[in-house]
Amino acid sequence: MTDSVTKIMIVAGEASGDMYGAMLATELRKLDQDVAFIGMGGAGMRAAGVETVIDANDMAVVGLVEVISHFRVIANAFNTLKRIIRTEPPRLLILIDYPDFNLRLAAVAKACGVKVLYYISPQVWAWRAGRVKKIARIVDHMAVLFPFEVPYYEMERVPVTFVGHPLLDMVRPSMGREAAVSSFGLDPGKRTVGLFPGSRRSEIKGLFPVILESAKLLRKSFPDLQFILPLASSLKHADIAPELEKSGLQVLVVQDRNYDVMQVCDAIITVSGTVTMEIALIGVPMVIIYRVSPLTYAVGKRLIKVDHIGICNIVAGERMVKELIQHDAEPEKIAAEISAILSNSDYAAAITAKLGTIEHKLGSGGCSRRVAELALTMMGQRKPQREFV
Repeated sequence: MTDSVTKIMIVAGEASGDMYGAMLATELRKLDQDVAFIGMGGAGMRAAGVETVIDANDMAVVGLVEVISHFRVIANAFNTLKRIIRTEPPRLLILIDYPDFNLRLAAVAKACGVKVLYYISPQVWAWRAGRVKKIARIVDHMAVLFPFEVPYYEMERVPVTFVGHPLLDMVRPSMGREAAVSSFGLDPGKRTVGLFPGSRRSEIKGLFPVILESAKLLRKSFPDLQFILPLASSLKHADIAPELEKSGLQVLVVQDRNYDVMQVCDAIITVSGTVTMEIALIGVPMVIIYRVSPLTYAVGKRLIKVDHIGICNIVAGERMVKELIQHDAEPEKIAAEISAILSNSDYAAAITAKLGTIEHKLGSGGCSRRVAELALTMMGQRKPQREFV
């Protein structure tokens, strides 16, 4: 690597972070061709030219018990990145979400004199608000997705910029609904239910069987239903094949066309996560399910301060779509909610109308570009830009 090349480390630990990291790397290279990227990510970041010394697919776990079982893998990844920061320090460390891991890495960078840009805030507004004080000591700038996050950092004098949401530039089907139905080989005369089991192997293990049982119950009530499943880039077909075969259910599995899949659905069963925002922006009625180990849930219930688990409901400030959490995430209740959506057109239309209000709460497009400009400014390669409002 020549002296003229600027090295940036980007660290993302999950499928959504990989997606955002890829967009950010692409925008940075548009603004400055003399940048090189190294870090942790998945297929998206690799395609965008990031040298991923750690594969994020191995890091995507949720919950105390789940993290403990993956401790060795996570520790090895952390030590690898720490060693790079200490021996070959980048000009800038960009951390994307994944807070428990990334805040520890930020402390390493700070000790080595490496500037830290944190993109996508830890959910300090939901739990462990005290982390803001720690963030103030180890992070040079926060780039946040929601305007309501800004005051949390301003109170502790953390430099913060509301950059909007990257999904506004991403959630666009590649074709119209009728064309998508045809391209998937679906029957246009039948209704379609989407099965969205998540991007983590732990979700496949814990929630996919529940989703399939829900679908089997729905098939009894609606014999002409067809099912479609978008396979996350972090998963292989082999990860879902055993449960699919066991269920005996006919499900069309599609890779790399999530938004086309969403728009052909009349209703969707989805795990919690970024995907709920994507579905909301497409405007499809859904039910959100969430389940972790009993220990993780018991601890989380005491600490979490928000009324909703689905990010689309949190942003809206109301329960736009039903959430079935922990013991409520059972096939009978899931099937009952989807049945209500399919059977009651007024109910479905009311949900769709509420989902239509989400977009204006997220600012405007161009998020990745703004973060790229902010990164270059932090490295002294660009004059400060007017703050986005």
